[in-house]
Amino acid sequence: MKSVKRKVFAVIVLVILVFAWYVSIFGIGDKFGNLNDNLKYGLDINGGVYVLLEADTEETGTDLTAVMEQTKKVLENRVNAMGISEATVSIEGTNRLRVEMPGVEDAESAIRQIGRTAQLRFLLADGTEALTGEGISDSQIATDSDHGGYKITIDFTTEGSDLFADATGKAVNGVEVKKGWEESVDSHAIVIMLDDEMISSPTVSEKINSRSCEITRPGGFSQTEASELSALIRGGALPANLVEVNSSVETATIGANALRLSAIAGIIGLGIVLLLMIIVYGVLGVIADIALLLYVQVVLWIMAGMGSVLTLPGIAGIILSIGMAVDSNVIIFTRIREEISKGKSVRVAVDMGYHAALSTVIDSQTTTLIAAFVLYLIGTTSVKGFALTLMIGTIVSIITAVLITQLFVNIIAESKKFGKNKMFGMNEDGSPKKHINFNIKFIEKRKIFYCISIAVIAIGLVFAVARGFNYGIDFTGGTMLQLEMGQEVSIDDVKECIADYDLDPTIVYAGEGNTQIVIKTIKDLKAADRAKVVDTIDKQFNIGDKAVLASEEFGPTVGQDLKHNAIKSILIAAICMLIYIRFRFKTWKYGLSALLGLGHDVLIALSAYAIFGFAINNPFVAGILTVVGYSINDTIVVFDRIRENTKFYKRKENVALIDNSINQTLSRTVMTSLTTLCVMIPLFIMAGSELREFLIPLMIGVLVGTYSSICLCSPVLYELTKKDGMSKYTAKLEEDKKNKKNAKGSKGASKNKKDDGIVL
Repeated sequence: MKSVKRKVFAVIVLVILVFAWYVSIFGIGDKFGNLNDNLKYGLDINGGVYVLLEADTEETGTDLTAVMEQTKKVLENRVNAMGISEATVSIEGTNRLRVEMPGVEDAESAIRQIGRTAQLRFLLADGTEALTGEGISDSQIATDSDHGGYKITIDFTTEGSDLFADATGKAVNGVEVKKGWEESVDSHAIVIMLDDEMISSPTVSEKINSRSCEITRPGGFSQTEASELSALIRGGALPANLVEVNSSVETATIGANALRLSAIAGIIGLGIVLLLMIIVYGVLGVIADIALLLYVQVVLWIMAGMGSVLTLPGIAGIILSIGMAVDSNVIIFTRIREEISKGKSVRVAVDMGYHAALSTVIDSQTTTLIAAFVLYLIGTTSVKGFALTLMIGTIVSIITAVLITQLFVNIIAESKKFGKNKMFGMNEDGSPKKHINFNIKFIEKRKIFYCISIAVIAIGLVFAVARGFNYGIDFTGGTMLQLEMGQEVSIDDVKECIADYDLDPTIVYAGEGNTQIVIKTIKDLKAADRAKVVDTIDKQFNIGDKAVLASEEFGPTVGQDLKHNAIKSILIAAICMLIYIRFRFKTWKYGLSALLGLGHDVLIALSAYAIFGFAINNPFVAGILTVVGYSINDTIVVFDRIRENTKFYKRKENVALIDNSINQTLSRTVMTSLTTLCVMIPLFIMAGSELREFLIPLMIGVLVGTYSSICLCSPVLYELTKKDGMSKYTAKLEEDKKNKKNAKGSKGASKNKKDDGIVL
């Protein structure tokens, strides 16, 4: 790209950036709202009810899939009939359905309404019931050769066919049409009702005395119309009951407050990062800030354009991806400075620095994408929101770092006024202005690092065995209620008030002034049971109808699924990463070293949870896998430098190769970890408990991942490759030395055995 075109494009980017931020804050008149108006928010922000229902059926394979699809159609029909806007019904796993109903406050009635058995009825035009869904055995679609398009076929049971024959015999002669149906129903029709909604009213031309019938119309049905009607008819005969295994109600008050605090915390964290980049990198830092501000806008507007639902965990994903976006810029800037220190001109250093950094950026971010993708496929709804924002953020961070940052850096490099060493943080002689010359002997100290890790894991194991993990109700099954009491009340009085329910609850204060209480119990209370508990508290404390801020119930099977998914997520992510690293680094030793580091990081995280008693719950699954993604990201950067430096060292200089490679990337590692923590800490301080549950494992992951990539993975790589750096003669000497030591040990053991015999 020529210099003039670069400048024009840069101006366009700046105009777009300013315009995007203006629109995000103020919108454009009444026609186009601001970002807040265009984003969709989850139940944890907007409030509402969700329920997870499990189909009690013995069907498997394709039959189970068909049952779940027809059940989904029925539930969608019900929530639409209830007039709930933006309600969603989705299939989770193989035999569960998740229903989300924004804005609904009465959880008990909503769950009762959608969870009851489908009521399919066949009526005459006068409203007389002819038969119910129990008389239907199946319904399918077929091509309609007579009318074109498709038709619906219905199969009856033996009893159903007799009832239908009697009904069609009456309908063919015509009956008086029920009041209110005159305009939509013919007197010769059979009206098909699902719950209280008319889904079809075909006219009878003759008495049907067989085990099946067809519904046709001139011109035929479209495939979509026929499939939907057929599914609704089958749904009336659904043999499976729906069992409530998990439900929750959230008020918009808590979510809106959490969103506001998260936004403020995010702005504070972003501001700290922007300032830090300018302090450390000067003009380059300003360029990074431009790319970062554009990155935030692109991520949020992509989510708005996709119609993605933003949840509180999703906000945590955006915050984490900001740190990853900074990392790409830091890698690039570090490379440019290194090229300048080698005596290159600024323009040459920029080109070579970008070329050298590109593979590292792609490798490190790809491994994070792998972790996020696995999490999205396997995680539950809230975790999917976190994974989706992390994936979008990671992809956008690569684009902004490679294209936008490069655009502005090239313009500066070509400028006579700014294209000088000092603008890149370097002295005129090519030496850095601010530089800490790291020369830490990591390989020499590796046994100390091994001992530290083993000690932490051992302590964690002791706590895990002696005290056990603090499993949240997500894993154990149970119920949570958060109530606004209006004033600070005695927890003992609340326990006494609900003592008859035998809940053995844990009750803690929450909210400003301790006016809220959070009740947790391992007992599974369905919506109706939770309502009884709330009514009992209301009678004694007069808390009012709007007192329930949050209410959740987790069945024990949900916890088992979470454990299973956590293990499966880590294993799948680890295998995918191993394949990718093996492909990129051409040897299994890098991949094995990285995987050992992952195992170490997971064990350290588990140890921290055991030692400090953090609750292990749904966010923990996302946190652990993010630990894996962040750790690999950091490790890949170091390994990439080791691979690159291999050609500059002799085979016997393995220790110097790895030590120098770690030291060369150490400033980048510290900077990336620092900026990532900078965006997390304000969020941790200001956000609510749900976001903190996500942030705790993320913060542990940043710290542990940084430690392991430097102090563990690289030394392990040395252990696996040290023989590669030896000549055949040196390797033979080492082998002889080891054999002599083993022989000496065997001789000593034989002597001791003989002496023992004399004593006896």
